[in-house]
Amino acid sequence: MASEDENEDDYLSMAFGDATAPAKETSLQRTTRLKKEAAERGRVPSKKELAQQAKATREAALATQLDSSNKGAKMMAKMGFKGGALGKADNARTQPIEILMKDDKGGIGMDSEKKRKIREAAAELEGQHKRRKVDEEEYRQRTRDEREERKAEGQMWSAMRTFESFDTDGVDANGEEHHDADIATPQDSSEARPLHSVNILWRPLAKQRLDKERERRMRYDLDQSLTQRAEYEDPDADPDDKIVLGTGVEELDEEDPELVEFESLKPAERLKKILEELRQKYHYCFWCKFRYHDETMEDCPGLTEDEHG
Repeated sequence: MASEDENEDDYLSMAFGDATAPAKETSLQRTTRLKKEAAERGRVPSKKELAQQAKATREAALATQLDSSNKGAKMMAKMGFKGGALGKADNARTQPIEILMKDDKGGIGMDSEKKRKIREAAAELEGQHKRRKVDEEEYRQRTRDEREERKAEGQMWSAMRTFESFDTDGVDANGEEHHDADIATPQDSSEARPLHSVNILWRPLAKQRLDKERERRMRYDLDQSLTQRAEYEDPDADPDDKIVLGTGVEELDEEDPELVEFESLKPAERLKKILEELRQKYHYCFWCKFRYHDETMEDCPGLTEDEHG
């Protein structure tokens, strides 16, 4: 009875079968596996894969030390090499020389030529950038200078008119009379003083006014002479009329070197001369727009526009 009980299955036992036993491969799985392996063996590797394989093989060979089984080591041993460094010095090379693979079609010095061209291109770009910055700065500076020059020129003509008003008033800052009121004017140019006798600091203003008056008279005379015949010449006509009608030659104005020299100065320099003379002669500050009682002008902030805020 005991043997029969032992042979019976114990359904309450916790023991299980061997779970680590490999599963048997089915025929379908085996067929799929064989097809994959055949396809992998028949696949032609790409150039990139071949290059990677060659690189890995080369690096592995270079990283391997020479031993007695290596053909190169056997050849070197026959020539007397006993191992160690390659050469007489103790610090000679012990590792194989690294190989630098060239994968392009350029010559041996192609890399140096490329580097040289890259350096030249970089230097040219840097030079263009610097020139561009210089050009921009020059343009800004030139624009500022032109703006300041136009501003100074406008202030110069305004100061000239102020100086003229004081000179033609006939009384200076000390209450003394002067004779600059007899300046040439459009209303009485026939009895006026010569232009070169006008104060040089506002002589350009008087000259400009006389030129405009002369041009106006010539236009008027031309309009009046349109009804006359071209070949007619009046012996009693004025020289200006003869010039307009083409029967006379205009006389050149007398040269004025002092005026030419003054007009050759920059507007800012002419303005400075005019303002200094206004302060000295009439105790007048152009920036304050005020005429002081004495030469001290103690309430005036200064000589320049910046000092007046």
